[in-house]
Amino acid sequence: MKIWYDACTGKHIRYGATIAKHFRQLGHKVTLTTRTHPDTIALAKILDEKFIPIGKYDPKSLFTRLQESSKRTIELAKLFKNNIPDIAISHQSVDMCRVAFGLNIPIILTADTPHASAVNKLTIPLANTLVVSEAIPKRVFKNYGAQKIVQFKGVDEVAWIKDFKTSESFKFEKPLIVVRQMETKASYALGKTDTTEKIARKLTSLGNVLFLTRYGKPKRKGLTVVKEFVNSASLVTHADLVVGIGGTMLREAALQGTPTIVMSEFGKTYVNKYLSEKGFPLFIIDASKVLTIAKKCLGKKWNVKEKLAELENPVEIIETVTDKTLKTKGNIFSEQGPVV
Repeated sequence: MKIWYDACTGKHIRYGATIAKHFRQLGHKVTLTTRTHPDTIALAKILDEKFIPIGKYDPKSLFTRLQESSKRTIELAKLFKNNIPDIAISHQSVDMCRVAFGLNIPIILTADTPHASAVNKLTIPLANTLVVSEAIPKRVFKNYGAQKIVQFKGVDEVAWIKDFKTSESFKFEKPLIVVRQMETKASYALGKTDTTEKIARKLTSLGNVLFLTRYGKPKRKGLTVVKEFVNSASLVTHADLVVGIGGTMLREAALQGTPTIVMSEFGKTYVNKYLSEKGFPLFIIDASKVLTIAKKCLGKKWNVKEKLAELENPVEIIETVTDKTLKTKGNIFSEQGPVV
């Protein structure tokens, strides 16, 4: 079986690498593609995984986004013109969905960001199957045109955290507080105010604050900013506290027992609340209460091994869905083929 996985961000790289390893062990061929992005190429190198870089992410304007996506779609189509994959998998890659739709390749998607309406509109209607956390009500995705939804007990990050071990060491001064900058250039964040740097400065009264920026590495007075790429999944195992607006790194931390504060701007997501309710140390609060909660949980570690073991690995669910999809040869196209 020939499988294609496309990764657009750092999270996708880690997800794709985990999926590739799983399917290769079953004897299948996996082609991994990505685009130039602040996190993609660097993380692929750390994971020692070969992704084919095609196109780039250019969020300067709506036009540059559309332009680069269009270019990338064409190049991806050329890559598979004479070697059509049996199935295409991604965490809602718009470019992959467009190419797979046009080449009549069945599509399996993972998804966990209901508020990313633009991406949802451009990907979910084209997918044969969505593999998503049980934390998110099916109606959320059905509203975007989902045709088949398979849910699992857990969150996406379980795929690579369940058996995660790190040999990396960090020499940052302790106690170490990691603050992740908001994803300011995402379509769902346009017009929103980023409060993470302001919060980071307040937290310096409690310890050494490592401020993980999204774009560029300019110096911030009083904060630690590293120029090189940092492997977040490893970093949060050594951190005494992790703070952010909501996202992958925060769930990686909570799943490893590191106390995590999610400010509620985007933090009130289904998957974050799901982990919090299951007893993982993920605290969803208003930004005004961050300092108070930080003082209470800084430096504590939660033993979450049993809780983590109870969660399902979504990669195993993807394997089952892939087998069923190919056996039935089901896809979203008519007998006449896709409309392009």
